[in-house]
Amino acid sequence: MSGKVVLITGAARGQGRAHAARLSADGADTILVDIAGPLPPSVPYDSATPDDLAQTADLVVANGRRAVTAIVDTRDHDALCAAVDKAVAELGRLDVIVANAGICCPAPWDRVSPSDFQDTVNVNLVGTWNTVMAGAKHIIAGGRGGSIILIGSVAGVKVEPFMVAYTASKHGVTGLARSFAVELGRYDIRVNSLHPGSVATPMGSGRMIEAMQEAAESYSHPQYGFSKQLIPNAVTMPEDIANAVAWLASDESRFVTASAISVDVGVAQA
Repeated sequence: MSGKVVLITGAARGQGRAHAARLSADGADTILVDIAGPLPPSVPYDSATPDDLAQTADLVVANGRRAVTAIVDTRDHDALCAAVDKAVAELGRLDVIVANAGICCPAPWDRVSPSDFQDTVNVNLVGTWNTVMAGAKHIIAGGRGGSIILIGSVAGVKVEPFMVAYTASKHGVTGLARSFAVELGRYDIRVNSLHPGSVATPMGSGRMIEAMQEAAESYSHPQYGFSKQLIPNAVTMPEDIANAVAWLASDESRFVTASAISVDVGVAQA
């Protein structure tokens, strides 16, 4: 990754921060994007802050690499494109995109409001599309090829109960990766989706767990429980996902494209 530039959304904390830390340790400069502000009201966990984003940038700098930050909502196509254009002009190139920003609002199907559904789809699917649209042109312009990694979820490869909007949006991300892979392959750009299971981040802990339990208690038929890990006591850390991101970003995966890769302790097969 030495000398390459990576765009990461949702970079302020959690998985996004882990991706920035790992890829900068491997030699990449970074463009770090995060909303770093209020999330939709149905989201059951606190949003990241500007200080969180600054701390991620500090980790990159501590690895001896450059970090350009932008506080942008990935749902805002024009603002995101402008931020990426500015950052690429400063850093000189773009080689890798990690579309990581996303939200999850678990609830039974009949307690999901139209705005809840739209917010989830807009962040997880439209925001991911916006990210690729903002960055892919710069990878193409560089003429060196590259890698685009769309962060999905186990809910993007199998059904998960009480997450109708999230499941729909993440299945969309899987299809988005495959579609982009077909059209961007002629530029030597690989596009894959990466699907974590439960990860120890602010999204996957605290109030989020309570919200999932409340949803499950509303319909307790055993057929519709959450899937189980095949290694029962495994705790997936953000760095575990970052390891997979680093592989997909590197030339070690040079012939891997249009793939949906799970890092979920076997949940997708359970």
